[in-house]
Amino acid sequence: MSKKLLILLLTVGSSPLFAQTITHRASAISELVSEVSSDSLENYVRTLAAFTSRHTLNTDEKNGMPAAQNYVLRKFNEFATQSNGRMTAEIENFIIPADARRILKDSPAANVIATLKGTNPADDRIFVISGHMDSRNKDIMDADGIAPGANDDGSGTAAVMEIARILAKKEFSATILFVAFTGEEEGLKGATYLADKAKEMGWNISGVLNNDIVGNSSSSETLISDNLKMRVFSETIPAFETEQMSRIRRYTNAENDSRSRQLARYIKEVGERYVDQFEVKLIYRSDRFLRGGDQTAFARNGFTAVRMSEMNENFYHQHENVRVENGIQYGDLPEFMDFEYLRKVTAVNLASLYSLANSAGVPEEVQIDVRGLSNKSILLWKAPKIGKVKGYYVLMRETSSAMWERKFFTTETTLTIPYSKDNYFFAVQSVAEAGEESLAVFPSPLSR
Repeated sequence: MSKKLLILLLTVGSSPLFAQTITHRASAISELVSEVSSDSLENYVRTLAAFTSRHTLNTDEKNGMPAAQNYVLRKFNEFATQSNGRMTAEIENFIIPADARRILKDSPAANVIATLKGTNPADDRIFVISGHMDSRNKDIMDADGIAPGANDDGSGTAAVMEIARILAKKEFSATILFVAFTGEEEGLKGATYLADKAKEMGWNISGVLNNDIVGNSSSSETLISDNLKMRVFSETIPAFETEQMSRIRRYTNAENDSRSRQLARYIKEVGERYVDQFEVKLIYRSDRFLRGGDQTAFARNGFTAVRMSEMNENFYHQHENVRVENGIQYGDLPEFMDFEYLRKVTAVNLASLYSLANSAGVPEEVQIDVRGLSNKSILLWKAPKIGKVKGYYVLMRETSSAMWERKFFTTETTLTIPYSKDNYFFAVQSVAEAGEESLAVFPSPLSR
């Protein structure tokens, strides 16, 4: 190499445009991410799509919804054999009340749930990973017509199954629920049943990762084909916000810092850390126009919940009867899915879920001192009630930025940093002994 070329390379390498970014990956998570199989995902989807219909009100025990539910249950039980008794699975039956809209009479329904019990008796947190297994045709009342539902939402159900397969053999501090919901297309019936039950029983659901339509990378109309991006939808002002919460939000300008937004940022950071050639796009909406997802039922009940979804949707293959019309194949068929794309989405979910379920609890009573005029910021908090920590990150970002931009590590429960509280947003997250980070907590004001 010539001396001139060496000098040029050193000069370019020291340019701000080439600033170093160091990515720390935990080997345990990387190994599990590598186990996510596009072949397994395709097998799950094709098996689900082969049932004639997975309409919620379909009662065909050989080739309808009951048969599909039994298939998912069998797979969950198969995975549970790796868990040393920590994972159990069941079909939980319930009744959907008539609503004079899509449910004309009280009707039986069921969710399929696998529970991977946490190993820490003091940790009552529950993290939910979900998809909905019911499918539909153009006519939502058609319970018997062919409705493969490969992508909507066989893809989300397959992702849940694959993550259950891989994580069943691992131990976690918190409990994980792997859920295949029923009744989503009829108005989030299965999710509403479970969310209402969780609220009534006082479950500490600390995060819901709902996967709905996550297996396609090509759009209709615009003809975009791109398997490098996915979306995470998160609500801004919480659906359950009280007047006191509203006053604090307005005072701190925290419209972009709901707990769901913190979960979405967490998924983006962790997902992109472990999944190469993939970008998690934050969508500042609770869901898409004219559509909804099962995460909404949990958000309404005060739980932190987000929706994972593909970046480019193809509406020829959603809520359409299987047919060829004007040379176009309609219907939600497996051949229109991208299983390598689904692998990436599944891997993002797995890395995020692993980190969350093994994290310590969030810092308690996080505050920022606003009692005086100052060009510095003082944050203070209390240790989490759950788990052991080796320290904390104080997170900072420009008020106009979507993601946290700097992390300050401390082993104390207070930190003073020379950046004005007027110019930045802050949050605090705990760091477990093994390095897993908790969700970030936006501070409340400590005033006079």
